[in-house]
Amino acid sequence: NYNMNKKFTGVIVPMITPFKRNGEIDENAIIKIIENFIKVGVNPFILGTTGESASISDEEKFRFAQIVSKNFKGKTILYAGVGSNDIKLSVEYAKQYYDLGFDCCVAHLPSYYPITDSQILKYYENLIEQIPSDLMLYNIKATTHLSIPVDIVKKLSQHERIVGLKDSERDFERIKDLINFAKEKNDFSFLIGWGSKCGDGLLLGADGIVPSTGNITPGLFKEMLNAVKQKDINTVRKIQLIADEISEVYQKNKLLSESLAALKVMMETEQLCEKFVLPPLTEIEGKEYDDIRKGYTELIEKYELKNN
Repeated sequence: NYNMNKKFTGVIVPMITPFKRNGEIDENAIIKIIENFIKVGVNPFILGTTGESASISDEEKFRFAQIVSKNFKGKTILYAGVGSNDIKLSVEYAKQYYDLGFDCCVAHLPSYYPITDSQILKYYENLIEQIPSDLMLYNIKATTHLSIPVDIVKKLSQHERIVGLKDSERDFERIKDLINFAKEKNDFSFLIGWGSKCGDGLLLGADGIVPSTGNITPGLFKEMLNAVKQKDINTVRKIQLIADEISEVYQKNKLLSESLAALKVMMETEQLCEKFVLPPLTEIEGKEYDDIRKGYTELIEKYELKNN
């Protein structure tokens, strides 16, 4: 029951933002990482949570988007985050990314004030009216401390340019409800942003997955998607367990702010980028650095994932 006719589907990787030691974005690393995605057939989502978007200046965001556009426009479906506490800024991002040829903008809620359901609805209605692009709703309670109510998602889905929801909330009943809802619609995609539930979500009929671990093993998640299409449940489960083991190397006993720095250590091991992060995140050093590299390298050898 995997619907291949929708535009916004499949494996969408919430890309890390590679930095140089001086905090500037690293153009060569951006190109290397996205080439790695395209080689295996997954799509990049830049400037999301995994991409440290809350810490990056407007100038650097725009430069990142320009680099991606210049090198990859038309070669893959491009997603970019526009979330901000300043709606004017979100509108400005969306216009810029649209002009650069991005296919879809992704917006989480503003995250300073606790807001009511009707304010949530009005916020997105307000945003979509002012932007030219397609918009993906983004529900991430871990960082916004807000949840977009299911009935509001359903209401917003009626807008022709609101094309889907990326949901990272850890609530499986909610996810099942929204998967079943999106299944009936040809113009609204449900994307699961909860790493350990990627396999289950796809088997239930989710349109796509947004795994941060895909930065390091994009091919593994593409294999998972292919197994779902072939209804090979055993392979899906097997791949999920491998993905969980890899995720554990950089996520176990860590806050999100620590795990992102650890993910970059793994990527440095693969020479995809350097390990630098922006404040308030801090880079990983010493024994912890060595342990992550060792744990990661052992798994790559164990599962023969060298080019994955």
